[in-house]
Amino acid sequence: MSFPEPEILNQLVARVLRVEDVTSLNPQQGGPHGFLTRYRGRLLDEDSASAYDVLAGSLDPYRISPYFRLEDGRHVIYLAPRQADARPEKVSTNIILFILTVLSVMMAGAQVEGPIPQDFLGQLLLIARNIFSGWPFALSLLGILLAHELGHYFMSRYHKTPATLPYFIPFPFSPLGTMGAAILMRGAPKNKRILFDIGVAGPIAGLIVAIPVLLYGLSLSTLGTIEPNPNGFLEGNSLIYLLSKFIVFGQLLPAPAAPQGILYWLQYFFTGRPIPFGGLDVFIHNVAFAGWAGILVTALNLIPAGTLDGGHVVYALFGEKAKKAFPFIVGLLLALGIFWSGWWLWAALLFWLGRVNAQPMDQITELDPKRKAVAYAMIVVFILAFTPVPFMLLAQ
Repeated sequence: MSFPEPEILNQLVARVLRVEDVTSLNPQQGGPHGFLTRYRGRLLDEDSASAYDVLAGSLDPYRISPYFRLEDGRHVIYLAPRQADARPEKVSTNIILFILTVLSVMMAGAQVEGPIPQDFLGQLLLIARNIFSGWPFALSLLGILLAHELGHYFMSRYHKTPATLPYFIPFPFSPLGTMGAAILMRGAPKNKRILFDIGVAGPIAGLIVAIPVLLYGLSLSTLGTIEPNPNGFLEGNSLIYLLSKFIVFGQLLPAPAAPQGILYWLQYFFTGRPIPFGGLDVFIHNVAFAGWAGILVTALNLIPAGTLDGGHVVYALFGEKAKKAFPFIVGLLLALGIFWSGWWLWAALLFWLGRVNAQPMDQITELDPKRKAVAYAMIVVFILAFTPVPFMLLAQ
């Protein structure tokens, strides 16, 4: 369908915007994102979300999409041809990756007894014989990850924003057996409220599953003495994990061999040092380890940068101002990398994921008070779930 006459578009836009000037844009000569026409002025209705719906509905027969922007204190409306509808996806890839991830996670959670062969093939055969013993760990961890991703997916469906089914990522021979999962948004969300809803639905759904799994798993765990072990490690502490252990065992763990003050606890929490050999800690059950991993995954997703869930939250809350925190976040991860080198990899990933935010079609509409309250609550959740040093080796 050809672009309609300018007079028709002018009349439609004038229903929602007090037009001050109109500019025709040529994408080959600098028109951004395929925009063909720009209108600048002031919206007639303070409810910008309703104004967007009115204009989008009137432009729908012409297959044109409006884009609301705020530039130099003025409301700006761009018009562009509607993007082609996303093609239906084959779910075979999702199914295959999920099956492979189930096997990989079951391998990670397998309970192996007896002597461990020295050769790789022998170790692999031993794990294969015991793979079904890993089902409690796999069910717990994948249940958390599935809840997280389906939270995103169903919220996307609710808001009619195209998105893929979850893609699970197997990672054999790793402590968790997976690198997590992701859905891909195949269309721009209508406004910041919808971007926020989609971004926040995953962490909330994941936590609803992860916290009961963690508490139940801790009830299956036992306490023991921390001893040097070249092949062993301690899982790191978040405030949620510390509180969960306190609820189940009635004390802060790991407890050092001798009583220590607050400075010791602060140093240990943020650096993982010194490892309290001879002290008391949880010998964590696999189900509890899955719950702990679910809390860690939630915190990683809530890092307030770019296309991560936390990036969606702070962008919806603060807009372009949120990008000012990016250098601080990367700097903090680089500093924490002194104590756990995995943060250096995350800092590198943020240069890919963290400098670009999802761009809603309507960037004028702000979060309503209820969503703002939830957004600030999720920032608190990030602080409570963040684990400064996720793993500490027990080498002497």
